[in-house]
Amino acid sequence: MKFCGFYKDGSQRLGVAGACGGIIDITAMGFPDTLDEVIAGGAEALARVKDAVDAYKGRMLGLEGLEFANVTRPGKIVCVGLNYKSHAEETGGAAPERPVLFNKFNDALCPSGASVELPQWQRCYDYEAELVAVVGARAYNVAPEDAGRYIFGYTCGNDLSARDCQFLTGQWLSGKSFPGFAPAGPFVVTGDSFDPCGDNEIICRVNGARVQRGVTSDMIFTCAETLSAASRYFRLEPGDLIFTGTPAGVILGKPKGTRTWLRPGDTVEVEIEGIGTLVTRLTGVLREQP
Repeated sequence: MKFCGFYKDGSQRLGVAGACGGIIDITAMGFPDTLDEVIAGGAEALARVKDAVDAYKGRMLGLEGLEFANVTRPGKIVCVGLNYKSHAEETGGAAPERPVLFNKFNDALCPSGASVELPQWQRCYDYEAELVAVVGARAYNVAPEDAGRYIFGYTCGNDLSARDCQFLTGQWLSGKSFPGFAPAGPFVVTGDSFDPCGDNEIICRVNGARVQRGVTSDMIFTCAETLSAASRYFRLEPGDLIFTGTPAGVILGKPKGTRTWLRPGDTVEVEIEGIGTLVTRLTGVLREQP
């Protein structure tokens, strides 16, 4: 199933993508208004939703004009750096021996279709198209072979980055967690209908032009391996998000002098086969860029 949060008449609702491409408002059917509540209900809640959706014969909502909500209300947003060998090489790094973990703060999360204001005191803005894993159960010191059972589903993400402040120290947080710098959505696909280790195409487009293209099977560390590694250091909770790294093609990986950084007015799309397309519009005050 594909879930999405959206707003209708000023209230948040929960929807499921129907077979014909429309959205079934399951909140109107008596189900919760957020995905977090479905996740908390476990397999039993998911089965009830599936049965109701399979039997649904009513009118569906169209995607056009739909205002999406955040995919979950995470307590933690965990990110993995350099998780595609090609990306590590293009940025001058080596493939890591263990997952490189960093985080974004919760106010960095924003839904598909939202506008993100670029802070005018920075200049070198970059995109990173990523598969995002949605945690489905409390995970603490979980073994790699068991970790897949702790993932509820997957969505699209964009690890927006301000490169001119990301590398001021050995920690990347300063360039990663401006408000809105973790767009995610619009759909969360449940784990039983999406294989993160398969050759799912992941594409990034800026103003309609393709700038990244890869497949999720090229990740160095699988989603399960990353969840396991992260769970050794902190406790993951249902609804937490794990951004799992980006393939080659980021602006930082291009030779100096040929880099055209993101700027206000740009539209960035992240499309992952089997999930959907995340759209982010950039706003702000344009400054001179190197």
